[in-house]
Amino acid sequence: MDAFECIATKLDVKEFSAKPVPAEVKRKVLEAARLTGSGRNIQHWRFVLIQNPENLKKVLEASVTGKWVSSATFAVLVLTDPQYNFHMLDAGRVLQDMEVAAWNYGVASRFYTTSDKDAMTKYFNLPKELNLTAVLGFGYPAKKVIGKKDRKPISELAFSEKYGQPLSV
Repeated sequence: MDAFECIATKLDVKEFSAKPVPAEVKRKVLEAARLTGSGRNIQHWRFVLIQNPENLKKVLEASVTGKWVSSATFAVLVLTDPQYNFHMLDAGRVLQDMEVAAWNYGVASRFYTTSDKDAMTKYFNLPKELNLTAVLGFGYPAKKVIGKKDRKPISELAFSEKYGQPLSV
């Protein structure tokens, strides 16, 4: 699947099948994260792969907004360094790259940002100086998810030369 098709067809998924995701696909997802650009090329983010069912349960226990992660085949904790004022932008970039890389192999994903930080730090030995910025859950979708996205038309979102001026490409 080409990059544009991945972007055009990828939807967030809350229900995953039990079908295991091959190790090679997990590695590609992490490689996509590693290869993502970062502010000043600092590469301050770190990633924790969670694939053991016992540890996935711990992720679920500490989740405030991502209870759906219980059905994920694996998860990735995304840690960023808050000393950089662009750390949240870098997190968004890396999330998107991991999701697109996974979708290329038919692996769906969804992320959430609210967890019990103390519990997650304890469970996964997270360094105090890094933020647990997001948790991404991955797995094959439980049902077909390729469909029409509910998006505003480009004419409402993009303009030419000045805000409000109709788009002309």
